[in-house]
Amino acid sequence: MTTNDITPVILCGGSGTRLWPVSRKSFPKQFIDLIGKGSLFQQSGKRLSGSGFAEPIIVTNSDFRFIATQQLHDAGITPNSVLIEPEARNTAPALLAAALVAAQKDPAQLMLAAPSDHYITQADVFRDNVCRGVAAAQAGQIVTFGITPDKPETGYGYLELGTDTVHGAMPLKRFVEKPVLAEAQRMLDAGGYLWNAGIFMYAAQTMIDAFAAHAPEMLAHVRAAVDAAEPDLGFLRLDPDAWAKCEDISVDFAIMEKVSNLSVIAHDGDWSDMGGWNAVHMHAEKDANGVALQGAAHAVECKDTLLRSESGSVQLVGLGLENIVAVAMPDAVLVADRSRTSTLGDVVKQMRAAAVPQADNFPKDHRPWGFFETLILSDSFQVKRIVVNPGAALSLQSHEHRSEHWIVVVGTAKVTVGPDRDNLDVKMVNQNESVYIPLHAIHRMENPGDTPMELIEVQTGSYLGEDDIVRYEDVYSRGQGAKG
Repeated sequence: MTTNDITPVILCGGSGTRLWPVSRKSFPKQFIDLIGKGSLFQQSGKRLSGSGFAEPIIVTNSDFRFIATQQLHDAGITPNSVLIEPEARNTAPALLAAALVAAQKDPAQLMLAAPSDHYITQADVFRDNVCRGVAAAQAGQIVTFGITPDKPETGYGYLELGTDTVHGAMPLKRFVEKPVLAEAQRMLDAGGYLWNAGIFMYAAQTMIDAFAAHAPEMLAHVRAAVDAAEPDLGFLRLDPDAWAKCEDISVDFAIMEKVSNLSVIAHDGDWSDMGGWNAVHMHAEKDANGVALQGAAHAVECKDTLLRSESGSVQLVGLGLENIVAVAMPDAVLVADRSRTSTLGDVVKQMRAAAVPQADNFPKDHRPWGFFETLILSDSFQVKRIVVNPGAALSLQSHEHRSEHWIVVVGTAKVTVGPDRDNLDVKMVNQNESVYIPLHAIHRMENPGDTPMELIEVQTGSYLGEDDIVRYEDVYSRGQGAKG
């Protein structure tokens, strides 16, 4: 067996609330370009691809499945499989499901499990460290990768190292929970401790055996979810009934703190979990005064500050600011002292409790064919921007309560419209041309081109909810969601 047998398992189902308002539940931090080098998910995919790696297994949820596959496509990465979790159950069942899927072909398959939101610029150093752990993983060890600490960090768990290197790896003496500052400083001074990065390498059967020994009930439920999984548009949907029986628990608590065959490889290159705005400021390009500008932002007499504007139409100006994070979105603005940004998760919880939609949702809604975003919404009309990917099409559909005007602003749209399925007219609508979709008319838009097509949609009617939709596909269906 060689390092060519390593199958990455990339987990991308988190929410990243400490990077609000850029990161939200509907489009979290792993899919966002935070530093200007592509999304963290894309960077992870590239770092774990090429020589030494097989095609990755992606574990995500239904809401992110099309985002994940589109970003992989844009990065030139073809996944081995994409597992869809029916609901979030933390990392233990997710990693076990991936191991069971891999073991169907080869129980000895080496797997490298990694979160999708880590930032590692020295990819070659990381890959070299992965290679150092291959012998231990082949010998039946679960290899975890720790980060050499450079400060007394209280936001990470720690790994205490044992002695007597075996198969090129150090044995793990114990896990240490997130410490107080004094304890973190003591461990830094003493040496022999690493930050717990949550990255593991193992043979598929090794992981399955660990669950059999320490979490047999979860193994039974996850095996049932995999056995009853159903293919869907290139995804593998795990069985929801079996999955719902799984405990919501991390792989650290379920397995890693109980097994005796755990070894450690130290990664001494750069690393960040991009857990908050301070991490973004640290890795962003800054001027001599420590000011990082992202997007349409301008700073005057500022120091140690991050200014980020997500909209070209919103110019963010900082004047005389020090140690501040200011982030401007089309629908939300954050202004915070950098020392307080670690509590943003609690702020998001407060907004949820107050039913503030910006807590979790964006005006932009991603779909398998592209995305739409609401520009104006009133009681009787709504204006949307719709972008359709090359070769993609929306479903054949009609609306009971609204009519629509489509104005193509980029590319060419292939439009199907008519009063019923037996009387449909198909025509090409070019840039700067428009088409009217009457109330009850059956219609569909497609992008026949090889670049994204963009249009402005104006809806008018008595009800503008996304559930006002009737679909005409292989079967008659109603209320399946917005413009799917």
